[in-house]
Amino acid sequence: MTAVSEVMTRGVRSLAPTDNVLLAAQAMEELNVGAIPVCEGDRLVGMVTDRDIVLRLVAQERNAGTTQLKDVMSTDVQWTREGESIDEVLQQMSRAQIRRLPVLGDDKRLVGILSLGDVAVKERGEALDVAASLSGISAPARPDRSGQP
Repeated sequence: MTAVSEVMTRGVRSLAPTDNVLLAAQAMEELNVGAIPVCEGDRLVGMVTDRDIVLRLVAQERNAGTTQLKDVMSTDVQWTREGESIDEVLQQMSRAQIRRLPVLGDDKRLVGILSLGDVAVKERGEALDVAASLSGISAPARPDRSGQP
């Protein structure tokens, strides 16, 4: 059984709830990621994703330089612990339809992040589990009502 701690990314950059969205977008561009943990100190309070920025800032014509992350971030954040097994976490990610999870230590402080990419690259033996998880994650959350074939 492979533990999350064996494949997760450590040293993850986080931002504060009072940082502005422009700073988050610039960090995403610099790091080539689509999500940044939002922490008060090293305690996880939310996640801001590129999707959060589009739906809660751009679509509402808000100012990225003055809008704080606390106003656009997701606060109902799924997370995992370092000692969890990759198999359990992949199932959790599939059920929640998410591709990355913050990793908390025993003291509930942010210690890293686990993405499907981490598992795929670092645990080649888990390739079938990753494929199954990606299939579950990618399934439409609701029916396509666009009327297109």
